[in-house]
Amino acid sequence: MIVVAGEALIDLVPQGSGALAGLSPVPGGGPYNTAVALGRLGSPTAFCSRVSCDAFGEALLDGLRRAGVDVSGVQRGAEPTTLAVATIDGHGSAAYSFYVEGTADRLFTAPAALPEGVRAVSFGTCSLVLEPGASAYGELLGTTAAQGVFTALDPNIRTGLIPDADAYRARFLGWLPSVTLLKLSEEDAGWLGGSPRQWLAAGPSAVVMTRGGDGLTVFTRDGAEHSVPGEKTEVVDTIGAGDTVNAALLHGLAAQDALSPAALAGLGPDGWTRLLRFAARAAAVTCSRAGAEPPYASELGEA
Repeated sequence: MIVVAGEALIDLVPQGSGALAGLSPVPGGGPYNTAVALGRLGSPTAFCSRVSCDAFGEALLDGLRRAGVDVSGVQRGAEPTTLAVATIDGHGSAAYSFYVEGTADRLFTAPAALPEGVRAVSFGTCSLVLEPGASAYGELLGTTAAQGVFTALDPNIRTGLIPDADAYRARFLGWLPSVTLLKLSEEDAGWLGGSPRQWLAAGPSAVVMTRGGDGLTVFTRDGAEHSVPGEKTEVVDTIGAGDTVNAALLHGLAAQDALSPAALAGLGPDGWTRLLRFAARAAAVTCSRAGAEPPYASELGEA
């Protein structure tokens, strides 16, 4: 089983031109989208989070259940659901304004134990920024890694939520010794500073960088670098594309029985190329649809 830890929120997505053009509520949040994508791909998946008891929270849980995701470990709270208002530019790229004060997901506490048979745990996005929950997720990352479980991290930077950039960058470096696979975008990398080789030296076994329509590149501990181009598609928007990449990488690694540092080291050029191409195909499907609508296994073929 793959556990995805992090926030579930509601994206308010415009359905036309203008600032308030038919905003439509859509389930979202990087970890939430990753969990749904994993479920749709057929990976046994559980969600680890704190979700509101309001109507939005119920809709979020319903979306996870429809994707086959185990929600039995989700904490609940009376506080409202976090909202993210999306703005889509002419190229389909999304920017967000967040409404996060006093919301349920911020009050997440680290669970005493993860589900039986967990093979990997994925972390990322707002959940690693908003306290006090951010510290609880950081604690879970550390304890999970100490138990020898494969860990994946996608910082998925949202600058509007980060009050102290230097403090966040220092915290990011502090996570790396507990990370097996680091995935981030070129934009994230530019904001964080440093380089894949520096991050590899701090802990991860591999760093995957997304380059939008130009594809993906992986950097590995042995000094290798493998790239694939992006898949051609008509982009409606990019919401959830990076989260789909997260899911496709984890699903593909699980399919190859490669959820360990040693297995990552043994993938080689052919294994990495196959995995990255699968992730690129998955992201292209998501970009071809409005909102975070990741593909099902039947739409992609084998990982």
